[in-house]
Amino acid sequence: MNSPTELVVLCTSDGTPTGTAPKATIHTENTPLHRAFSCYLIDSNGKLLLTRRSQLKHTWPGIWTNSFCGHPGPGESDLAAIQRRSVQELGLIDGAITDIALALPEFQYRAVDDSGIVEWEVCPVYVAHLDNPDLLAPREREVEEYLWLPVEQAIKEIQSHPEKYSPWMVMQLTHTELTEKLMK
Repeated sequence: MNSPTELVVLCTSDGTPTGTAPKATIHTENTPLHRAFSCYLIDSNGKLLLTRRSQLKHTWPGIWTNSFCGHPGPGESDLAAIQRRSVQELGLIDGAITDIALALPEFQYRAVDDSGIVEWEVCPVYVAHLDNPDLLAPREREVEEYLWLPVEQAIKEIQSHPEKYSPWMVMQLTHTELTEKLMK
């Protein structure tokens, strides 16, 4: 049985949908603007989950990044997409992450990886909680490794060595609204 084709929502710069395209076809040297999200997970000890993207990823393979990202499907809310991707990428049970809060509603970026692939997204940024980190079971095709760091330590490390991290995370962490939500 074939799995359904995952679609991403193409959009204008204000996030207005303009159509859809298969996810497998859009990340090229001419990637169209599309909807996405980034999510940062904090555990009950105030530590931030950082993940290293799998070498199997089409874009930015092997680079450290925020907890997880994804693309809401047509008609899917960001909150539903966040829960879905937490299961697909991090192997969590549905509903394991809680207190999902919007930190950067209007964040968007365009970045080009070493292979020339462009990522161009309207990408609201969220902070959520995972009270039981033992539930984490990342999928190998998504996450190569992960670590939990105190938020302040993670931010200092990312600012000191931005080349080790995804460009979207480096850009996101320049926003006080996000860093304040992470340190609550």
